[in-house]
Amino acid sequence: MEEGAHVFRSPVHVRDACPDDAEGLVGVWGGLTGRTPDRDPRPGEAAGAVARIAADPDQRLLVALIDDQLAGAAHLSRGPVTPIGDDEAVFLMHLQVHDEFLRHGVGRALVEATVSWAEEKGTTYVIAAAAVASRDANRFMARLGLGQLAVVRGATVASLRAKLPVEPPVAARVGSRRTRTAGQVLVQRRSLRRAQRRAAG
Repeated sequence: MEEGAHVFRSPVHVRDACPDDAEGLVGVWGGLTGRTPDRDPRPGEAAGAVARIAADPDQRLLVALIDDQLAGAAHLSRGPVTPIGDDEAVFLMHLQVHDEFLRHGVGRALVEATVSWAEEKGTTYVIAAAAVASRDANRFMARLGLGQLAVVRGATVASLRAKLPVEPPVAARVGSRRTRTAGQVLVQRRSLRRAQRRAAG
C-alpha cells in the first residue's frame, strides 16, 4: 500500500444530493469548464442549482458517499435520443470521483444507480459523457460497454462569436421579412417603382 493511502471499509452509499452538499459538489466539479478556482460556483449558487434539479422530475443529482465523505457525483437527465424519435435516454453527465476515492467502486455505484433509474422510468438507453482528458473515466465506461457515439466540444459564446462572420450566410437566415438585408429591401423597392411607372405610362 502506498504511504498515506486511505483505507475505506464502508460501502459506497448513493443518494440524491441536497443543498447541504453544495460545498462538496463545488469541490468535485470545480474547474470542469476550465475556469480558475476563484470563478468556480459559490456554495450558495450551487445550493440553488441543487434545489432546482431536485424539483425537476426529469433530472437527478446523485452523490456517492464513503464514511460520510462525498466521494463522487453525477448528473442525470431524461430526454429523447433524437429530436424526431420516441426512444428516450438517461443522459449520465459529469460523472466525477475524487482522486482519493478512485478504485473504491464509486463510479460503478453511480452507474448502477443510473441504470436503476432508467429501468424504473422504462427508458431505453443510457448515454454517458466523460472528460476527454480523463483516460481512466473513458476506459471505465468502455469496460461497461458504453461505446463512443459522438465527440462533444465546447467553447464560450464570446470565443465562438469571434470565429463566425458578422453577417450570417443566406442559408442560415430564417425566411422572414425581418431577416432581409438592407440591400434586398432597396432592390425590391426599385423593382416596385419601375413596375408602378410602367403601369402609369
